[in-house]
Amino acid sequence: MKAIQFKNYGGPEVLEYVDLPNPTPGPNEVLVKIHAAALNAADWHIMRGTPYFMRLAFGLFKPKYTRLGCDLSGVVEAVGEEVTAFSVGDEVCGEVSGGEVGFGAFSEYLAVKSERLIHKPTKLSLEEAAALSLSAITAWQGLKKGGLKAGERILINGASGGVGTYVIQLAKALGAHVTAVCSTGKIDMVKQLGADDVIDYTQTDFVQQDKQYDMVFAVNGSKSIKDYKKVLKPQGRYIMCGGENRQLFEVMIFGGFYSKKGGQQFHPVIAKYSKSDLEAIKKLVEAGKVKPVIDRTYSLPDVAKAMAYLEEGHARGKIVLTIGA
Repeated sequence: MKAIQFKNYGGPEVLEYVDLPNPTPGPNEVLVKIHAAALNAADWHIMRGTPYFMRLAFGLFKPKYTRLGCDLSGVVEAVGEEVTAFSVGDEVCGEVSGGEVGFGAFSEYLAVKSERLIHKPTKLSLEEAAALSLSAITAWQGLKKGGLKAGERILINGASGGVGTYVIQLAKALGAHVTAVCSTGKIDMVKQLGADDVIDYTQTDFVQQDKQYDMVFAVNGSKSIKDYKKVLKPQGRYIMCGGENRQLFEVMIFGGFYSKKGGQQFHPVIAKYSKSDLEAIKKLVEAGKVKPVIDRTYSLPDVAKAMAYLEEGHARGKIVLTIGA
C-alpha cells in the first residue's frame, strides 16, 4: 500500500510517499480502506517535533512514531474475530491519535481498534466525515470543560479554523450567543455557521471593546491571559486550545494562579478521544446542527503541499487528503 512516512523531524520536505506492507487486523481491530484523511495541528507539531517538550513522549532526537494522520474515513475491508459492531462494507470514520494507536491515517489502509471508529453520519460524504473527529471532539470537550450554558455569551478567538468552525456550531447547538473573531475575508463564512456577532480583528481589537463574556474559547495565540481577563465576566471561563508556545506555557504555568474559586477560570483543553463524545457530535450532525467545513483537498502524494498550507495558519476550516475511491 501507499503511505506517508517520515524518519526525521523537520518541515514538509521530510514527508516520504512510500510503499508499506498491507496491515492485518488484530482480534479487536477493523481494517479500513481509507477514502480520506484530515490534517490537524497535531500532525505538523509531531512532524517538526515542536514544542520541544513534546519530544519527551514522541522521541527526543528522532520521531518515535513515523506515521502521521489522526482523522480518517473509509470502508471496512475486514474485521477481527472479536469485532461485532462493524461489518465488511460499512462506511466508517474515526480518530487514531495517541501513543497506544500510533497514528497512520495518511495511508491507503489502516488497522484500527474498533472503539476508535463510528459508523459514518449519513448526512456527510466520506470527505466530510474525515474532517469530523479530532477538531470536533476538541471543540466539544473545551465547551464542556468551560461549562457553557444556554443563554450565555461566548467569544471565539480564531473562529474560522478547523476547531473554531466547530466551536461556533456546537456553541449555537448548546443555546449560546456567539461572537466570532476572524479576518475580513472569513466574516461571511462564520455568519453562515451561526455566529450572532463578528469582530474583524484587522479592524477592531476586541480587548478594547467595552464588552464581557461568560466564556472565551481561544484557538490561537494572539492575546495574553491579562488581555482575556479584561473581556471575561467576574465568573467567566477561559479555554485555550493550541496557539503559540507563549500562550500554551502561559496558561499551563499561570492558569492556576489566575483562576480563583468562585471567580474567573483559565484552563487549557487537550482533547482525549472519546467514542461517546464522537457519537454525541454525530447526533448533532444528523440533526443538521453541525457540519464540517472543508477549505481544500489534496491527493496523498501532495501531502507536503497540504502540510505547508496548514502551517500558514489561514485555512478556512479543515484540509483533507483524498486517498481512495
